[in-house]
Amino acid sequence: MSAKATISRTSRRALRHAAVALDAVLPRPAGVTVLSYHQVGAPQPGAVNLAVDAFDAQMGLLADQRQRTEPVTLDDAIAGLASGATPTTDQVVVTFDDGTADFVDHAVPVLVRHGIPATLYLATAFVEDQRSFWDDGTVLSWSALRDVLETGLVAIGSHTHTHALLDRVDAATAGRELEASRALVEDRLGVTPVHFAYPKAMPPARGSATDLVVRGSVGSAAVAGGRVNRFGATDLWRLSRTPIVAADDLDAFARKAGGGLRLEGEVRERVDRLRYRRAAR
Repeated sequence: MSAKATISRTSRRALRHAAVALDAVLPRPAGVTVLSYHQVGAPQPGAVNLAVDAFDAQMGLLADQRQRTEPVTLDDAIAGLASGATPTTDQVVVTFDDGTADFVDHAVPVLVRHGIPATLYLATAFVEDQRSFWDDGTVLSWSALRDVLETGLVAIGSHTHTHALLDRVDAATAGRELEASRALVEDRLGVTPVHFAYPKAMPPARGSATDLVVRGSVGSAAVAGGRVNRFGATDLWRLSRTPIVAADDLDAFARKAGGGLRLEGEVRERVDRLRYRRAAR
């Protein structure tokens, strides 16, 4: 292992220990934890590509802990956050980004087996043009998505049309991206995407023209941050999500699903902002 890799691994361990310690002294606020996934069992290994058995264990844990942390639909979570009424249990929402074949092939069967609802934030151009999102040779089809909707557990949200980064486009471009995504989902799947996730969790400045377009177009907009979304005190167009990565063992997942490791999420959000500053998509 190189010196750079060793330093990076040591830094991650130190951050994890600090996050666990902070969780011990700062109680979890009442609210909703939104989990963010990308791939499950995809052909190429990667930091956000989970093994199928790992994802299965995670969803099994959520199913087993329903009395403490209830898995709910994104629609129900948003309604609760907006109302400000505090449920008797904390809530967790499962979301996926992009739209890849492995979601249908591997993730959905696990969700069905455990009865866990999920929202797929879809970048529609890749399905419409039959392009592989991760350049791994696989593509997702509209017919496969129609089959998925019949499970009753999957909702479709928007992730723009072309996976455009809306922190660097004008308001007109953002509007076209959202409208193209909405129109395609309605036409191909017969449902209307209500919720939205910013590609690479990169939102425009609050109050900017692009920000106002998003707020006027969708019912919620997700970013990153690893924070618990508090009932009655959450900006629904800055909905915090907690990324689940391949390196997370079951203990780390349980902590994240329970609203923990918040410090780790906040640090990762800041690092990603720097890393994606020059990203094309």
